[in-house]
Amino acid sequence: MSLRSVCVFCGSRSGRNPAHVVAARHTGEMLTRNGWRLVFGAGDVGLMGEVAKAATAAGAPTLGVIPTHLLGRERSARDMARMVVTEDMHERKKVMFMNSDAVVVLPGGAGSLDEFFEVLTWAQIGLHRKPILLLDADGYWQPLLRLLDHVISEGFADASLLQHFRTLPDVPGLEAALTAAFA
Repeated sequence: MSLRSVCVFCGSRSGRNPAHVVAARHTGEMLTRNGWRLVFGAGDVGLMGEVAKAATAAGAPTLGVIPTHLLGRERSARDMARMVVTEDMHERKKVMFMNSDAVVVLPGGAGSLDEFFEVLTWAQIGLHRKPILLLDADGYWQPLLRLLDHVISEGFADASLLQHFRTLPDVPGLEAALTAAFA
């Protein structure tokens, strides 16, 4: 199987750290360079918008997925080749996941955490084997990794939970991991 589409979950805000915006742009450029389609939340705001703008500016194919209640708030990206409007957030995640071969999670808030934990849970219970990759731009995900270690040490998950995803420090590492996963 070859890698064709990458689902990117990330913030609909840019956050305070400029390194996250740079990482989002580089992610969009990296997807394009490899000929991989970007599957994303269809908004043109925050890190999501940065990934999408960088990818579309470089000519990448995209699939944007947005629930009806966010159409006004997140403003759909204008240069998308294709967009799907869903009824709700759960359907959005499902459509994004089903239309991708791998999942990448950039910095984000509660929504990005929800997306990460849903696909992680699906992997944990054997519903998929797609790569899940956290882009740990400027150490953003380190508190999450400590929390997961705590969950394991407290007996609420087996240590095997950590085998269902990888954490990469930068976009070159992310690119290498995606390439290796489908070699």
